[in-house]
Amino acid sequence: MADSYIKNGSYGYISFAADQRELNSIPIFPNPINHENTAVINEILQAKNFLYLINPSNFSTKNDFIAAVTSTNYDLLIMDLFFNDGTPFTSSEINQLKNKANGGKRMVISYMSIGEAEDYRYYWHREWINYKPGWLDEENPNWPGNYKVKYWNSEWQKIIYGNDNSYVKKIINADFDGIYLDIIDAFEYYEK
Repeated sequence: MADSYIKNGSYGYISFAADQRELNSIPIFPNPINHENTAVINEILQAKNFLYLINPSNFSTKNDFIAAVTSTNYDLLIMDLFFNDGTPFTSSEINQLKNKANGGKRMVISYMSIGEAEDYRYYWHREWINYKPGWLDEENPNWPGNYKVKYWNSEWQKIIYGNDNSYVKKIINADFDGIYLDIIDAFEYYEK
């Protein structure tokens, strides 16, 4: 992990070295965190470090998650809109997460997959396993429960953005500072 921070820093990158592939914990190394500071972060370019914690499975409650994150001094947090039980974080909870332990402020970014549908999301319908909509494709063999999508299809796009029930609108309503789009390389799957 130390070598990763050194190598990335030498290229001017801001990096995060996770201690687990599941991205479900706050690493205890390095301590203090890489480039820890008391700054108020209002723009992503101001961030000197970040925490990538999109799987809250190690936390029993939202309050446990919030307490753990707010006891850190990361400049930026990338997390999921939803907690383990599928309930979204509220605007009030996201605003709590924007506080660093040392009095500084951080940005909070929501994770969202746009190239795969996930069978544990609020939008998923059980019947899709047997009766797939035209935009739903094969299951990703490396990530069970994640299905390739024909991202250009308007029905999939309506799930993601453009209306009051969309995923993006839920993220906006929760007061996140931005969205981290995953699986933007989905076109590679369809190039074959």
